[in-house]
Amino acid sequence: MALTPSQQRILSNLGEDIKLARLRRKLSSEQVAERAGISRSTLWQIEKGMPGVAIGSYLMVLFVFGLEKNFLQIANDDTLGRKLQDAEILVKKRAPKMPK
Repeated sequence: MALTPSQQRILSNLGEDIKLARLRRKLSSEQVAERAGISRSTLWQIEKGMPGVAIGSYLMVLFVFGLEKNFLQIANDDTLGRKLQDAEILVKKRAPKMPK
């Protein structure tokens, strides 16, 4: 999977934040992986920001840390998308139904 440099930075930053959350809680990678139901190598890939890890694995790790509600913030404040949606709101009028 090819990512742009900015996309890779985002994943790397997320991985680093997850690693810091683990270290702050003084949990080993083995403990987190076991509690999340993933392998240690998958956790290592998450912490390195590897793009091939399933999004569900990220969610399970965040759940172990009690941070799963942060997951709900992804794309929550889509200001641009809302503006684009509002700009194209048209009231579509249907033609009258034909009598039978």
